[in-house]
Amino acid sequence: MTVNYDELKVFSGSANPGLAKDVCDYLGIPLGDVSLFKFSNDNTFVQYKENIRQRDVFIIQPFASPVNDSIMELLIMIDAAKRASAGRITAVIPYYAYGRTDKKDQPRVPITARLVADLLSVAGADRVLTIDLHAGQIQGFFNMPVDELTALPILARHFKERGLSEDMVVVAVDIGISKRARDMAARLGVPLAIIEKRRIGNEEAVESLNIIGEVHGKVALTFDDEVDTAGTLTAAAEALKNAGVSEIYSCVTHPVLSGPGVERVEMSPIKELVVTDTLPITKEKKNGNITILSVASLLGEAISRIHEGLSVGEMFE
Repeated sequence: MTVNYDELKVFSGSANPGLAKDVCDYLGIPLGDVSLFKFSNDNTFVQYKENIRQRDVFIIQPFASPVNDSIMELLIMIDAAKRASAGRITAVIPYYAYGRTDKKDQPRVPITARLVADLLSVAGADRVLTIDLHAGQIQGFFNMPVDELTALPILARHFKERGLSEDMVVVAVDIGISKRARDMAARLGVPLAIIEKRRIGNEEAVESLNIIGEVHGKVALTFDDEVDTAGTLTAAAEALKNAGVSEIYSCVTHPVLSGPGVERVEMSPIKELVVTDTLPITKEKKNGNITILSVASLLGEAISRIHEGLSVGEMFE
């Protein structure tokens, strides 16, 4: 039996309502009406204020700080939609937190990325739409369809329009991100370099060891999937500066920017840090060398294609 998903409905959690509004503007539909608040005992309450029976429901909620609250709110929204007889529920998670904990790399530690995937499944999500997972294998943690988009074309377009690709080298800030950095380098038609690094235990300190590739006298563009406390990013920038690059630019998809992150970027030799709005950046975190690009059209197009039963992969061909 073929299920007929009626009207497309997009709702937003409290993590990044601005992005959800921009997605709805792209789709030409109003943002769905949902009541979200916390009781005095810190319990979260959700109530959909419109009919969603047999509707194709998309819930936009990145796992933004406070991360655990964002996750719990999404789970409750999914449960409420399921109990309201939504036809299909897609969890739109532009930033998937806990993505770094995707394997047991020490004794007696969790695989939290898998745990969160299980929670989403139990809550009642039918599919997941996300952007630039920390590790591609996280898709295999889900027993449901996962569409992983990438902001790489948006980031590459920015630097092409800036005319900075001449005499540029893309630099992967560690070996783990080198494949995606190679894709960025290919889009810009420039060479690739890699910084070999060593993280010190579970601390956020990073020791940069070696630069693999020719960077002297070039414009360096560092590439990573996210920037958190900016320890890795600024250590890479210092290493590149010492190696004699002429200018340093950086791009990441997810601007977590926790703790001293913004201050470190501001004090570093990085001329411009380009990020997307998968996560909200508060006024306190904004400074002159951070540029924010929107992923609203990327998400909006993917949502439209999923609703209409069209290929999402063709967006990147």
